[in-house]
Amino acid sequence: MRKILLILISIVVSIIAMGQAPKYSNEFLSVGVGARALAMGNSVIASTNDASSCYWNPAGLTSQINDFDAGVMHAEYFAGIAKYDYIGASMKLDSLQWLGASIIRFGVDDIPNTTDLIDKEGNIDYDRISKFSAADYAFLFSYARKSQIQGLSYGANVKIIYRNIGKFAHAWGFGLDASAQYKHNKWNYGVLVRDITSTFNAWTFNEEELIIEVNDSITNFAPDNSLEITLPRVLLGISREFPIHKKFNGLVELDMDFTFDGQRHVLIEGDPISIDPHLGIEIDYNKLAFIRFGLGNFQRVVEYDNNESMTFQPNFGIGIQYKGFSIDYALTDIGDQSLALYSNIFSIRYTFDGSKSSNDKN
Repeated sequence: MRKILLILISIVVSIIAMGQAPKYSNEFLSVGVGARALAMGNSVIASTNDASSCYWNPAGLTSQINDFDAGVMHAEYFAGIAKYDYIGASMKLDSLQWLGASIIRFGVDDIPNTTDLIDKEGNIDYDRISKFSAADYAFLFSYARKSQIQGLSYGANVKIIYRNIGKFAHAWGFGLDASAQYKHNKWNYGVLVRDITSTFNAWTFNEEELIIEVNDSITNFAPDNSLEITLPRVLLGISREFPIHKKFNGLVELDMDFTFDGQRHVLIEGDPISIDPHLGIEIDYNKLAFIRFGLGNFQRVVEYDNNESMTFQPNFGIGIQYKGFSIDYALTDIGDQSLALYSNIFSIRYTFDGSKSSNDKN
């Protein structure tokens, strides 16, 4: 058991250390935040307008209605094995500028560490089993500003990444995002260039924990300290608001994700450029109650008879907003129904106007 765990850990950190294969580096930052966005298939680049804009499109902070906005989200994946958490807040500086900050964590906790299960005399001691976590953290600091062009805003993120595998390895990373939004009539346009300068993670491995002598002759190995690179990607979005009937209104958004790290298994596969489209729909009643749908993760699958079929991931969600509080729910990750993969995701948001709060106190 001890040898198996050491081998698995060594394989994981070795794969991480391979700088020549950066395709899925920092992929936890592609999951998304906020139940509203996840219910809409992550199609919010053009329409985002709250604290979650720090993640989706910092320029969207300029569409924030009130002075302060904050939100939290919790999600669990793989039957609760992995936990994904987000907290973010944003504030209005003046009529032209906004600031925001976010923390994202994706981790697996309470992993048994059996490397010390056997003592130096060769005896098995279960009291020597400890636990560790493998977790990824992202700290986002956002700035947005309205331009002199009517309807045009721009924004940027500074990202600090911290990734940790117990006592065995850790990495620090740094990157930048740049974005813009343009609104004209009922149309919204958005662009986000994620990791615009590429994001660099510097990995450090603990040799004392990874190199274990067995029978005074066989040793486990530790990878060399290395640099992991996340290449840029471009996210484009276009959305349209429209009235439906009386107090019912709708919004439809189409987004496309452009990646430049080689062929990916998406709808439009290319090398080095691949394009992943996704669609979101939101219907609201007087901005109080919401129902949402999303389609994404389109893939062409070759069946056993060599015929090609199309698969996609549907998403669904609802939301309620009242007196500054918003509670949103999303049912997502249900694309492969044969495996019953799904996640129930909840997020809570609170927004308020500082000037009104001060007046209320007076």
